[in-house]
Amino acid sequence: MDYIKNKKGNFIINIIAATKYSLYGLKRLWEEKAFRYEITSYIAVLFLFYLIGASYMHFIIITMLSFIVFAMESLNTAIEEIINHISPQWSKTAKNAKDLGSFAVFCTLMVNAIYILYVLTSTL
Repeated sequence: MDYIKNKKGNFIINIIAATKYSLYGLKRLWEEKAFRYEITSYIAVLFLFYLIGASYMHFIIITMLSFIVFAMESLNTAIEEIINHISPQWSKTAKNAKDLGSFAVFCTLMVNAIYILYVLTSTL
């Protein structure tokens, strides 16, 4: 029984620790201008969807797509942090890694843009 309580306690401690690390990641990501633009755009789209009378499902889908953008921006920032640490001078490999991370963010932004256009054209 003590083993189960101990495991449960560890589970809760791990959840708290993971949440704390995620909040530190969010704090770091907030320093990125691109992320602040993405958050602002997400809020603007929510307002636009409200104005045009979009369905609840549209709100749910754009929220999920936006969280994918936020996750991709987080990974892109992590790549840049690692590359800047490993290769502070310019290198072709570093440039390629950063460009690939940027392209991944661009792709998710395009998915969002296509969905927003779909909602606008189907709702109006």
